[in-house]
Amino acid sequence: MARAATLAVFRVPRLPQAALLLLLLVVAGRHVTGAPVVSELRCQCLQSAHGIHPKNIRSVKVTSPGPHCAQTEVIATLKNGQDACLNPTAPMVKKIIQRMLNTAHLPVVSLKKKHLGDDYEPTITYQFPKWENLLWGQQEEEERLLKAILLFCFPDGNAWAPLTEYPRETFSFILTNVNGSRKIGYCRRLLPAGPGPRLPKVYCIISCIGCFGLFSKILDEVEKRHQISMTVIYPFMQGLREAAFPAPGKTVTLKSFIPDSGTEFISLTRPLDSHLEHMDFSSLLQCLGFEQILQIFASAVLERKIIFLAEGLSTLSQCIHAAAALLYPFSWAHIPVVPESLLATVYCPTHFMVGVQMRFRQAVLDSPMEEVLLVNLCEGTFLMSVGDEKDILPPKLQDDILDSLDQGINELTTAEQINEHVSGPFVQFFVKTVGHYASFIKREANGQGHFQERPFCKALTSKTNRQFVKKFVKTRLFSLFIQEAEKSKNPPAGYFQQKILEC
Repeated sequence: MARAATLAVFRVPRLPQAALLLLLLVVAGRHVTGAPVVSELRCQCLQSAHGIHPKNIRSVKVTSPGPHCAQTEVIATLKNGQDACLNPTAPMVKKIIQRMLNTAHLPVVSLKKKHLGDDYEPTITYQFPKWENLLWGQQEEEERLLKAILLFCFPDGNAWAPLTEYPRETFSFILTNVNGSRKIGYCRRLLPAGPGPRLPKVYCIISCIGCFGLFSKILDEVEKRHQISMTVIYPFMQGLREAAFPAPGKTVTLKSFIPDSGTEFISLTRPLDSHLEHMDFSSLLQCLGFEQILQIFASAVLERKIIFLAEGLSTLSQCIHAAAALLYPFSWAHIPVVPESLLATVYCPTHFMVGVQMRFRQAVLDSPMEEVLLVNLCEGTFLMSVGDEKDILPPKLQDDILDSLDQGINELTTAEQINEHVSGPFVQFFVKTVGHYASFIKREANGQGHFQERPFCKALTSKTNRQFVKKFVKTRLFSLFIQEAEKSKNPPAGYFQQKILEC
């Protein structure tokens, strides 16, 4: 999206909110690129799903192909607590996967006045699908999921008042379960049609697919139908649920009837490059220049704390997802919008990428923090920095990135072209600095690999590149990536590997 507002609330013991957020940021940080998170579980799982009845399955986790995994993996957690590896090509499992991919949940969150005081609290006023139509044994998990949704649909607190004007906002977040599975929330917050002052509401589509552009179009259709009647939304969402979700680069067409308008055909296209499905770099380019983006990237590769400030939820969400995407094939924990109730976690020692609304700017500035890059997206400036951001990356590679970004940027017309143009130079940076990693994984007879760090660094002929890589290999970003590579017996078949082979 763009590994993501990362908070898990499923099957977690009662913890202080700050501790809960920090615990799950660590968990979430390794899951956002789609790298398999259950590879260490393979040998402990059942080798066959024969004899497993669907009613005995408590939950199912599907891991998409990533930098180190060329195929889908399906892990079923049974009611007895045992994990079973399911064959993704088996007919029953195919149905499970398809249903999981197509089950886009749609809660509508509205503000209701509390019984005491003048504050409002978010409440779910509509939900699709109905409880009885959920996947096997998912009701309890769904209930906890909805509690987290309330927090992120209105992250700016409960001090609201009826309004006559409010700019519509589109933003997203990611909820990460303790078992590593994740669901992405795509939100549209707006003022419903009607006379007089009224309160905003949020349409939130929950899916395990990361594809911001596609779901933004779905939100457009949901919003259009809601202006007519809530009853018109149900057949549209049901048609979406029953349709086969498009493969990367493919299009699916939905047939939908709207009263007084007739039958409409809606085309939904999924981007070809899966690693950019959840990204839109346009907002980041509108707020910051190329050199500033490069300094943010430099701070991120050393895992420094980066705080983004902006007025709107849309700007925060899109810019942070885009900034995190520059780290591909590596992933780092990030929260596009921190809810007001969790604002204290921004000041803790743990480093991550986080978005804060501008109304809390002074509180951020008054808090003591070390090694932080504070970015004002409204003014396109850095309010705080370490001071060495321009010296972190090798000079020659910095120039290469800036030259590539400048070249032909004004000729690009589509979001896909912009996304590929912006992400490409940063992928090439990692190809040039660490693209030779696979040659320095020594494997035992059982296939387990061991990374040879010292010869890996020495293999770089450029002194400045070597100095940078010696620092980078000590980061959690790199260590998590290389741990997955050590476990993967076969060379990865993802986008990053493709770019390595092209060099």
